Amino acid sequence: MQISQPDFKMANTDKKILIVDYKLGNLFSVNQALTNFGLNVKITSDAGELESADALVLPGVGAFGDAMNNLETLKLIHPIIDFVNAGKPFLGICLGLQLLFTESEEFGHTKGLGLIKGSVKRFLNFNKDGDTRKVPQISWNRIYKTDGRSWDNTPLAQIKDGEFMYFVHSFYVVPEEPVGLSQTKYDGQIYTSSILKNNIFACQFHPEKSAFEGLKIYSKWAEMNNLNSSCYL
Repeated sequence: MQISQPDFKMANTDKKILIVDYKLGNLFSVNQALTNFGLNVKITSDAGELESADALVLPGVGAFGDAMNNLETLKLIHPIIDFVNAGKPFLGICLGLQLLFTESEEFGHTKGLGLIKGSVKRFLNFNKDGDTRKVPQISWNRIYKTDGRSWDNTPLAQIKDGEFMYFVHSFYVVPEEPVGLSQTKYDGQIYTSSILKNNIFACQFHPEKSAFEGLKIYSKWAEMNNLNSSCYL
């Protein structure tokens, strides 16, 4: 069976999207995914650049505590919080989702950015039946609507309920406010796999590693936030 390739229409844009480099990110693949749409993307660790950005992307792979330490060292914490509070588009990916929360239980308790009320917890090494659970989860898994929440007018608008996305993680978020957009079941445990709150969209899975369906999420996010992505998928 021949599979048709995505048909991208490139866009020229002056809108600036910054990918935050805090030395723990999957920067190349995210940058490549966004630039494929003709978007104006730059990777930076310079806190001074954030204020002038039109959108911000916070990717990440690694330990929560190391990430917060690096953000503090690079003086990025307050500029990121100020950016989000200004109402500008923000996209968090994997660890970039977890860092938004109040705290993580990884290696004790570490404070996060505090933009979303809730915590980050580790998958137990066994499921409810007492059987061994593989941690981390490194696999394709399905995302479902949270309590029937509509995905219309969200970055998931072009994704079908139950679609597969690619996950790599040992920890998951537990929101204390109604921000859950999708949920996923891993070895008997249901957890929040993406959130949407005002100008914040963040996901535990990696859209850039989730083939054509994942690219649809980036495309829709850019379109919704008027970042001049005129690609069509």
